[in-house]
Amino acid sequence: MIARSCYGAAAVEILEPAKKALAQFEQMGCGELPVCMAKTQHSLTDVPSMLGRPRGFKVTVREARLSSGAGFVVALAGEIMTMPGLPKAPAAERIDVDNAGRITGLF
Repeated sequence: MIARSCYGAAAVEILEPAKKALAQFEQMGCGELPVCMAKTQHSLTDVPSMLGRPRGFKVTVREARLSSGAGFVVALAGEIMTMPGLPKAPAAERIDVDNAGRITGLF
């Protein structure tokens, strides 16, 4: 639905690994969670070289991941890497420079 209504895709193909994952999420009671699309930022499609406002394209969802703590499902389309979740308190808050000029709090 996102690919068609937001990006203007003509079709969506969900590959078997993603279908299996989505079925498992439904069995776990997570079938009504919102979906976050992970795809290239360069195009409305899942193909980075299709610039502008392409028409008649297909989005291929190759994988689905559950982010149950955050309360959503991630649909991965095309070749994309996702960022890991970050802690509540960033590690940068522990880093400092002491009076002798040494960096502290790295490890």
